[in-house]
Amino acid sequence: MESTPKELAKSFPHLPGVYLMKDASGKIIYVGKAKDLRNRVTSYFLSGKDIKTTFLVSKIATIEYIITGNEYEALVLENNLIKKHNPHYNISLKDGKSYPLIRITNEPFPKVFKTRRIIHDGSEYFGPYPDGKSLIQYLDLIDRMFPLRKCGIPLRKRYSPCLYYHIGRCCGPCANLVTEEEYSVHIRKVRAFLQGKDDELIRQVREEMMEAAKERKFELAAEKRDLLIALESVTKAQQVQDFSEESRDYAACEMRMHLATVSIMQIRDGKLMGRALYRAETFGDETETLLNFLIQYYTDGGNRPQQLYVSHDIDSNLIGTYFSGQLKLAMEVSVPREGKHYRILRMAAENASRDVEKRLKSKENPEALEELMEVLSLENPPKRIEGFDIAQLAGKHTVASLIAFLDGNPDPKNYRRFNIRSLGGSVDDFGAVREAVGRRYARQVKEKQPLPDLIMIDGGKGQVNAAKEALLALGLDDVPVIGLAKEYEEIHFSDERPPLRLSESSEALKVLQSVRDEAHRFATSLNQQQRSKEATFSLLESINGVGPARSKRLMQTFGTLEALLSSSAEEIAKQADVPVTVAERILKTLHL
Repeated sequence: MESTPKELAKSFPHLPGVYLMKDASGKIIYVGKAKDLRNRVTSYFLSGKDIKTTFLVSKIATIEYIITGNEYEALVLENNLIKKHNPHYNISLKDGKSYPLIRITNEPFPKVFKTRRIIHDGSEYFGPYPDGKSLIQYLDLIDRMFPLRKCGIPLRKRYSPCLYYHIGRCCGPCANLVTEEEYSVHIRKVRAFLQGKDDELIRQVREEMMEAAKERKFELAAEKRDLLIALESVTKAQQVQDFSEESRDYAACEMRMHLATVSIMQIRDGKLMGRALYRAETFGDETETLLNFLIQYYTDGGNRPQQLYVSHDIDSNLIGTYFSGQLKLAMEVSVPREGKHYRILRMAAENASRDVEKRLKSKENPEALEELMEVLSLENPPKRIEGFDIAQLAGKHTVASLIAFLDGNPDPKNYRRFNIRSLGGSVDDFGAVREAVGRRYARQVKEKQPLPDLIMIDGGKGQVNAAKEALLALGLDDVPVIGLAKEYEEIHFSDERPPLRLSESSEALKVLQSVRDEAHRFATSLNQQQRSKEATFSLLESINGVGPARSKRLMQTFGTLEALLSSSAEEIAKQADVPVTVAERILKTLHL
């Protein structure tokens, strides 16, 4: 007889290791580590456990374990297994609400912009910025103070610079109008500004304002004055300041039932630079949830601190060893009990507590469009998505559908259909995509109608490239276009990025699937109408005395076979201008 999970737990050794809980289908649903495997795992089955643990236990069909040499090895293995299997009940940053960062790309002429996606290519990240207004202020100030490039990644070389160069908002690296050394001066100043070292910038702008006024360049002086006011406003917004040059993070975890919120407060150069809340669902306790979160957070993120203050008694030696051994990061980890660090940590805990209480009441989830923006590296959430699909039957009746989604929901009034005219009966999905996309956006440009935030094609790399060709021909190379291939639900891009697979539970994937399925339904319905119409013509033309002209006239007159059959021979003859004998033959043949 097969052992129950509770019986299995009693057979586990009193050794350090990792345990893997599986459901009835054999899928790993939770991974944990333990100093003592038997004591830790049997604790799940004790009576009087809370509701969330009882719920987790009800999902367990079997439990396996892996012995390690010590608790540190268990921690490393646990983290690797969580990354590999993405268990539903372990904490995952992808499940939480993430806040935007400012990214400085790792290029000879770096670009500075907002992002929610961290790419491990040597880029620098600053933030997070839960207050969208603050982030906009930072980016606006950077744009006004430094002539950095605005074009895409990677930098494309041009013969002549774009409009931004001519209005003084870019220094023209695309056209070799600035050297790397000259450009790097701007980037160093941006980096210092984002680190809170803005005193030098304020002094510089004030001097430029005074110099412009002295030279009676009053319009320039007014611009510098407004810039100075904005800079000082951002500086004053840093609410916590203790004049310490060290970099510190404060991390507090609060849980209600299975809902967890971790609050992070970042202090750099003595100033509060960022506050963020990360949300997830997990069945660990607060201590292990915080520990697992911190490992993921500092493994995936940049801008790491010298000191980390935490709200729970995680093993500081253990996590410190992990940071130094796995991340080559020297970071002191401690739990403050009093003083200024305790007060700041208490603020972080209060933020986390209020957030998790709010979630418990409203059951909020991160919005799918925010997730889409993050995973597709878009500048803004794609409020308007337009999707295309192609339907055909052996090269005949090739049609394309265009459907629109607004704020993640179908927008039927903006659906369109295209009868593909350029293929001449050949089977060519790429050509059909090229024609449909070209016709759609040529008209939008001509009529000065708004363009979508994202175009999605039902298909893979070939279909995406065909759509991109049509957009480039219209000068619309800035409109993002992706494909969703049904076989593996992979997202394909128009650039060099490899296909992307999202988890089945991803809200972003669900939106894309809805767009794809609706575009397919809409295309197929028109294709079926045309096929049905042709079948009707073929049926009528099989009757003696009815040729292509009479079959067409009959369908134009009556619309459907049902309406034709409900009429008398005299009515058919009179309305469709056919002999009565032919009308009688039609009714006799079709009624058989």
